[in-house]
This record gives sequence, C-alpha cells and structure tokens, in this order.
Amino acid sequence: MSQSQARIGVIGGSGLYQMAELSDTVEVTLDTPFGPPSDALVIGSLAGERVAFLPRHGRGHRLLPTELPFQANIYAMKLLGVEYLLSASAVGSLREEYRPRDIVFPDQFFDRTRNRPSTFFGEGLVAHISFDQPICTELSHLVAEAARSVELVGDIRIHTGGTYVCMEGPAFSTLAESRLYRSWGLDIIGMTNLQEAKLAREAEICYTTMALVTDYDCWHPDHGAVTVELILDNLHKNAENAQRIVRAAVERLHEAAPSCTSHSALKYALLTQPADVPESTKRKLAALLAKYPAYKPQL
Repeated sequence: MSQSQARIGVIGGSGLYQMAELSDTVEVTLDTPFGPPSDALVIGSLAGERVAFLPRHGRGHRLLPTELPFQANIYAMKLLGVEYLLSASAVGSLREEYRPRDIVFPDQFFDRTRNRPSTFFGEGLVAHISFDQPICTELSHLVAEAARSVELVGDIRIHTGGTYVCMEGPAFSTLAESRLYRSWGLDIIGMTNLQEAKLAREAEICYTTMALVTDYDCWHPDHGAVTVELILDNLHKNAENAQRIVRAAVERLHEAAPSCTSHSALKYALLTQPADVPESTKRKLAALLAKYPAYKPQL
C-alpha cells in the first residue's frame, strides 16, 4: 500500500480536529466528482496501519452540518482505499442513563434532516441498498470492546445499541421536539451521521460511529438549555479518550479485521441495465463501480 492510501478511515467531529498519534504523515488534497471534501486528509501510520483522518467540519470548524460535503467526504475515503470507517461525533442524550461524557455506539438511525444529499446515485443509474442495519455490527462491537479495554479519563461509561436521531440544525432542539423524541424511544441526537452511514454503505465501506455525549439536550429538568460552552467543555475533556479508543480499535483491526456485508452492498443493488447507464455517470462513479465490470466506462 502506498503512503497516500489507507485501509482505515476516521472522521472526527466537533472537538476532534486532529489525531496527534499518527506518525509518518502526508497531507492529501483531493477533488472528487462531488467537489472537494471538508478539508485536506491527513494519512499516517498508527498501530501498523495506514489511517486517513478527516476533520468533518474542516480545521477551525468552518462548516455547518447542513453545509457538509457528505458525498465528497465519503468518495474521498473510497479513493484512498478505505474499507473501514470510524466516525466520532458529539451528541445530546435523550436518556437519563446516558450521561454527559459517556460514549454510545448506536445501532440505528432516525432521519429528521431536510434536503441533504444522501446518495451517490441518479443521473441514469438507480441503486437501492439494504439499510435495515445502518451500522456495521461487527465493526461497532470491535470498537466498543476497544473502548472498554483502555483506561479512560474520568468516570466514563460505554453504552452499546440505541437510536441516533439526526436533526437538521444548526439550532438545537426546542423543548417540545426534545420531549417528542424521548416519547418515541429515541436515545441520542446529533446532526451529521445519517448521511455518512448511507453513503458509506453505497461506497461499500464498513461504517460505525462513536457518539460522545456532551449534554442532556434540553429535556432534562436539571440541565436547562444546551450551550456551545457546555458542549465544547465536555468535548475537550473527551478528546483524549476518543484518541485512545481509536488507537485501540486500529490495533484490533490490524490483528483481525471483521468480514462485513457492506463490502458487497452494491452486488444486488444496481437496478439499471449497464447498457442504459450514461457513460458520464459511469465515469463519475468509477471508484464505486470498479469491481462491477459491466458498469466500467468505455475508454
């Protein structure tokens, strides 16, 4: 594998803008058929693996959740050869037992976003992926076990399972919304991960998310309104824990990467007959379609 390729990718959310433990790093600026990603990607060595790191909101936190180039971010990971993708993100808790600074590994999503691109397909090529299990189970278990294996700073609890409701933002929930989400049995709330999970599945990349709880949203009677100050304080405290977990997860992936059905997600998902797909679309999606010879563009 070249120095500018990586088998493992990490997308860092609010508070996780760099990975200090990466060594032998190179910075890669990519353009994709969907435009540039959020920032240049940093590729480095960690625990015997090449790892590609991308700050989701850009360095300096410049991009709103609605502005994130989700397609470009995931396509860039595909171009780099990423097969396993770990997302870290800030979330609010909708359950008493998910305390601020706890870490949750959800296994479901509920979509409350509007008008965000969440597919690579269209323009003459139709694909319908399976998405009943939006998180790659084996990868999620591996990262959760890695989290339990390391010494974490503070009184941190690890939770597995639960539903992440993805809201539009950038404003936080109203009290009525927060109460409604709780009544629906949803567990945590964030603004970014749903589109990443869908696009990673279409790109045949195994995806999981590590949700860093920063607050109790606004439903909790003892906590009141959510503020950026509160969130950033908890995120900075959890940044070290996130890096320790990522390192332990990469070590485990290096030793024994799990098999994943996501790696063949398009096998039965492509509906349009190859002869009917425009050549321009085949070229645009070449990185996704490379393993399916019938969809290879003509030279």
